[in-house]
Amino acid sequence: MLGFGKTKKMEDGLAKTRQSVFGRIANLFKENEITEETWEELEMLLIQADVGMATTIELIEAVRTEATRVIARTPQAIEEILKEELVRLLSANQREYLEGDRVLNVVLVVGVNGSGKTTSIAKLARFHKQRGDGVLLAAADTFRAAAIDQLQVWGDRVGVEVIAHQPKADPGAVVYDALLAGQSRRADVVIVDTAGRLHTKHNLMRELAKIRSIAQKQIHRAPHETLLVLDATTGQNALNQAKEFVNAVGITGVILAKLDSSAKGGMVFAIGRELGLPILFTATGEQLDDWAEFDPVTFVDALFAENEMR
Repeated sequence: MLGFGKTKKMEDGLAKTRQSVFGRIANLFKENEITEETWEELEMLLIQADVGMATTIELIEAVRTEATRVIARTPQAIEEILKEELVRLLSANQREYLEGDRVLNVVLVVGVNGSGKTTSIAKLARFHKQRGDGVLLAAADTFRAAAIDQLQVWGDRVGVEVIAHQPKADPGAVVYDALLAGQSRRADVVIVDTAGRLHTKHNLMRELAKIRSIAQKQIHRAPHETLLVLDATTGQNALNQAKEFVNAVGITGVILAKLDSSAKGGMVFAIGRELGLPILFTATGEQLDDWAEFDPVTFVDALFAENEMR
């Protein structure tokens, strides 16, 4: 369970989301009664919040069914049912990060350029260091010279060694060397940065598949996590991107970046239903400690935090 400090950080990070569409949703339950117009407005607002049409319809049906079953008539009672259903949606695919016990964990991090991938890797490395893990970073995005430099800067800030080659080098060779280094240094985890864009989408996915194959040949059942960084501000577009990565490289979980900058945030609820993936971490700001393991109850409570004060 998240402590108070992390709960407060989540509330602060979700301020924009809470003050826009979800604030209007909360206001619906301040009325004296729930009418058919209330349900219609709730549906419209959920769609505006980037929850998605299919997920919204499923959610509304579930809330109405449960409200009928328990004879809930007051706005406050139906609001509680809505919150419970939102938590249920988020919890359906949740699991622990890096389940199992192994000598060396290999984590691939993928995502399009600009999604917040590099800073998310730095925050993930810091998360591991705080747990007492030995961490190495692999700069396998060799197609963009700036990506190597950025990762090395973040590595210095976090105090983590970066295994890197020259720009345009074979990404597979970087991963190979990084995993050898991880074994020889008895590291606990190697986090691999990958290309976010190549000349064509096909080339990108083929390169990512090659990196996975190299990891599998060196370390038993590697990669043990393949995390997709999604930019929360891009809403449903992020889900379309995600589907291509899921099909190509076997994504195991999501890092939701830039959550503090999103005025909608509803895509969080569509990720599980449409992608069948757990959200493992959220990034809610620019600082290294603006990072938390994802907790569905804390997230939903933070969305309705101001509403709880009434």
